[in-house]
Amino acid sequence: MVADGPRLDRRARGDVAERAARDVLVRGGLHEVAANANYRGGELDLVMVDPDAREGRTLVFVEVRYRSSRAFGGGAASISRSKRRKLVLAAQLFLSGHRQYANWPCRFDVVDASGDPDAPEIEWIKDAFRPDDP
Repeated sequence: MVADGPRLDRRARGDVAERAARDVLVRGGLHEVAANANYRGGELDLVMVDPDAREGRTLVFVEVRYRSSRAFGGGAASISRSKRRKLVLAAQLFLSGHRQYANWPCRFDVVDASGDPDAPEIEWIKDAFRPDDP
C-alpha cells in the first residue's frame, strides 16, 4: 500500500491543477469539449473551443503541467520534443474521432501550474508550440 502513496499524491495534485486550469480557461472564454482523452501513446488533458480566436472558432488542445517550483523552467519547459509528438498524435486521433472539428483551426496551449498544490498559480501559455516545431 505504501508504494502507491506518492503516485496517488501526484495524481491528486494533477487533478487539482487540471481543475484550476479549466477554471482559468473557462473564465478566459474557452468552452470545454473533453478532458483526459486517452489515446494509444498519449493523453489530452483538456480539449477546449476558443470561440473568439483570431482565426475564428479554434479547437485548443491543452497540456497542463504542475511543478512545485519554477526553479528549472516550470512545467512548460518540461514538455520535450517526444512529449510534443505524443500530444500531436493524440490530437490527430481526437480529430479523426470527432469529424465535426476536422476543418477547424487548432492550437496547442500549455497551462503551467506551480506552487501550492491545493491552490496552484496558473500561467496560461497560448499557442505554446506548433505541430511542426523541432
